[in-house]
Amino acid sequence: MNTAKDLFIIAMDPRPEFAVGQGDLSLALAGAELIDLIGAGAVTVDDDLIVPGGPPTPDDQLLGEAVARLTRQPPYERIEDWLWRRGRDLSAAYQTALEQDGELTRKRSGRLSLGSERMEPADTPSRRRAVDRWKEREPVLTALASVVGIDGGRSDIEGDLDEAVTTVVAAVHDAVMELEAVRQRRTIENAAFANLWRGP
Repeated sequence: MNTAKDLFIIAMDPRPEFAVGQGDLSLALAGAELIDLIGAGAVTVDDDLIVPGGPPTPDDQLLGEAVARLTRQPPYERIEDWLWRRGRDLSAAYQTALEQDGELTRKRSGRLSLGSERMEPADTPSRRRAVDRWKEREPVLTALASVVGIDGGRSDIEGDLDEAVTTVVAAVHDAVMELEAVRQRRTIENAAFANLWRGP
């Protein structure tokens, strides 16, 4: 199971109400990787610290990279710090990997061939698995999707998650909120700067 890839595929939904920012998605993808590593026994969570576990190395290239980037000596890395460090440009890395694997295709929008291109999930077993998990309201995928604004009216499912996964989802939520606060602050600063140059 690759929750990060499934989340990326679900986030590719073209409906405007499901539009997800790359920064938000990157943070959620880092959280999804961490949850899959917990499930594989590659890491455990101690309070808010990521403690490397046994030797399992995933077959997936991006998950393998995540394992290789773990802090293996105490003091271990905090979940929040991991999300920011691992999440940097992670959505672009997943797009590239999925495109190389034939999981994404380029589609032209509009009737003319001159229209701009957009990426769309190809009809593959991976896409069908992601859609099935989404339709079944699989708790981990649903929780992470909800954090980045893809909820489709789904109810709160945190009660269905174990403690370690709940801790990771909460950290992703906090990081996304922090990113949104930074965006809002920049918008206000830019507006104030523009008004200063316009003058009275």
